[in-house]
Amino acid sequence: MPDLTEVTRGDRHKALGLSTFAFTVCFAVWTIFSIIGVKIKQDLGLSETEFGILVATPVLTGSVSRIFLGVWTEQYGGRLVFPVQMLATAVACWLLSSVQTYEVFLIAALGVGLAGGSFIVGIAYTSQWFDKEHQGTALGIFGVGNVGAAVTNFGAPFLVLAFGWQQTAQIYAVVLALTAVGFYFLAKPDPAQVARKREGHRPVSTREQLAPLKNMQVWRFATYYFFVFGGFVALASYLPRFYVGAYDLSLATAGMLAAAYSMPGSIFRALGGWMSDKWGARFVMYLTFIVSLVCLFAMSYPRTQYTVDGITGPIQFTFGIGLPAFVILSVVLGFVMSLGKAAVYKHIPVYYPHHVGSVGGLVGMIGGLGGFVLPITFGILNDWFGVWTSSFMLLFAIVLVSTVWMHVAIRLMERRRHPALADERYLSDVPEAPEPPPGTS
Repeated sequence: MPDLTEVTRGDRHKALGLSTFAFTVCFAVWTIFSIIGVKIKQDLGLSETEFGILVATPVLTGSVSRIFLGVWTEQYGGRLVFPVQMLATAVACWLLSSVQTYEVFLIAALGVGLAGGSFIVGIAYTSQWFDKEHQGTALGIFGVGNVGAAVTNFGAPFLVLAFGWQQTAQIYAVVLALTAVGFYFLAKPDPAQVARKREGHRPVSTREQLAPLKNMQVWRFATYYFFVFGGFVALASYLPRFYVGAYDLSLATAGMLAAAYSMPGSIFRALGGWMSDKWGARFVMYLTFIVSLVCLFAMSYPRTQYTVDGITGPIQFTFGIGLPAFVILSVVLGFVMSLGKAAVYKHIPVYYPHHVGSVGGLVGMIGGLGGFVLPITFGILNDWFGVWTSSFMLLFAIVLVSTVWMHVAIRLMERRRHPALADERYLSDVPEAPEPPPGTS
């Protein structure tokens, strides 16, 4: 951890505020295809497959880019990497307005996807300004920048109607570029970068930054995030189609019910960070997984008709949850997933304080890939089994595996390191694998 003795309260708040604002703008840009993509499809006459690939491309690149953006942030500092990442994304966003062919649209979409990589840059930068007792709250507040998606969903349609989709892309590009310039001149250098220059140390090599990725624990954290973030993104896009197909609702009604699920997934992330600071990230993960298992079990149970041989003849009845109960369960699920997202990233600076960028980048990449892979898998399961709730069965299985894996790993660690206290300490946040500073043995 960097030396925080010279960091003032104002410095912390400034770093958190600038990072959160920049992340909000980036997230709004990352989801721009949710609005302008429909117009592009109409203009180019794209097939459903071509349109799906175009819309998914930014999600994919936004996930993959997180690992190397995280490494670069650790090496060169968020004050430099964040503006460079935003400017590169702004160029790609502006390119959208002049593209004429589908192939070039895909190239531009690759660049727009860099906006999704801003998450790990902000995580690595923000975490350096706070001690471990307050990192969860700070990173939870930063994660509220997910509301950038709501900004696009509510604001971009008006821009498209007023100016057209090409000019909307240009407006987004200009706002992002201005944010990049403002961040560079207003933000202060990362504390770790200041200490490194003062002590004459070289930047940590990429090989040293990637060293923790050989630990199975890191991949376990990534599995958690595959559900709490990847599953959240997947359900946010899948639920409207589910409500229309399973409950025969109009698209407008389905969209509002899906929004009731997605809003808690963004707003309450800060609460999850605060809870992780107060009671421990491990406790919050147990809470997230147990409640998710209960919700997903009920949501995955298909509406079923039973016939029982009664004393006086067959007795028929139907079992399955109705629409009101399903909506309530979805809101609860979105709420606990938001807590889990914050808890996962509370773990990382505690267990890997010298590798927040690389470890956080990998975890974020796997989570983002969940948002790319799961919607496709949902469609395949629907085709294979012909049951609308099959997607929730898959999510139930993922959570069950994650819960068992987490509990077994924690119990084994506690018995190995604290055999006399194993029964009392398994919910604590004692690092499972204390990490030495890079370059030490």
